Amino acid sequence: MRFTSVSGEQRYDALVRVASRTVVGLDFDGTLSPIVDDPARAHIHPDAPEVLMALAEEVAAIAVITGRPARQALDLGGLEEVGDALEAAGKELFVFGQYGNERWSSTHRRIMGARPPRGLATFERDLPRALRTAGASDAYVEDKGLAVAVHTRRLADPEGAFDRLLPPLRELASRHGLVLEPGKSVIEVRSAGSHKGMVVHRLAAVLDADGFLFAGDDLGDVEAFEAVEELGQRGLATLRVCSASDEQSALVALSDVVVHGPTGVLDLLRQLTSDARAARRTS
Repeated sequence: MRFTSVSGEQRYDALVRVASRTVVGLDFDGTLSPIVDDPARAHIHPDAPEVLMALAEEVAAIAVITGRPARQALDLGGLEEVGDALEAAGKELFVFGQYGNERWSSTHRRIMGARPPRGLATFERDLPRALRTAGASDAYVEDKGLAVAVHTRRLADPEGAFDRLLPPLRELASRHGLVLEPGKSVIEVRSAGSHKGMVVHRLAAVLDADGFLFAGDDLGDVEAFEAVEELGQRGLATLRVCSASDEQSALVALSDVVVHGPTGVLDLLRQLTSDARAARRTS
């Protein structure tokens, strides 16, 4: 891992000292799972379950906070099994899907969710014409229930198609009262007023946390990084971890630590587990 400044290293040390009262928030795609062409095949890194279960012994709670539907994250990550192990150890795993619009926890095994936003159905009706006009009719359209994601990764010119689609889809989303979230070769359209930063604040308050770590990789994680910084200004120990890649480094400037992809994230979590365990034993 690479600290972006001396203060980043100091923040890490402060987080270690309050690890037992710290919440660890993690994005899914690009953070726990590698980015792949087919979103339905974005399985969690094979080492992640073991790393998360070891980490849970040293922190207050772990939360996966993703733009994916909660059910997808649970299935692709094998997270229900991880939740079983955490619950047996007296710890809790949270999964927040669709930017917090869906909620699941290892103690309440039912996914609680909102209704699809007004305007989404008519947006989907108008979407094929927008795709044709932009020369991207073959883009993969993922219906998430509460949002729609248009993926350009499979196209012959992913970046060109993305650039052509961004302006018309932004205008179309606005016309239907929705917001647009660009990502790595994906454009997501969803309801306004819900983002990962709201989840960060909610978890910190409900769990009465003294520390908060969040790891993410894309523009959809900006609000979470901003929320973590606000918690730090209130006196919590905080750490913002950027899971950087060759495709996207938008969060580097906002981060305290930069790692390379899911493997780097897991290495950092292993180090945090080890350092927190050592600090606990010597305290």
